[in-house]
Amino acid sequence: MSVAKIIEISSESPKSFEDAIVQGITRASQTLHGIKSAWVAEQHVVVENGKVALYRVGLKITFVMD
Repeated sequence: MSVAKIIEISSESPKSFEDAIVQGITRASQTLHGIKSAWVAEQHVVVENGKVALYRVGLKITFVMD
């Protein structure tokens, strides 16, 4: 039997939503083991001087507990 846990993290990137997702999962995998899935709970941008400055995502990450 296995037990999974879901955590929420936020991540940002000046490049794109996809890059923010990849960076968030990459960072989470440094301390969490057994990551099985992630889904984007929310997306938004930071606008400065009429241009998108940062792409932010809220991720829910599922991992199997040891």
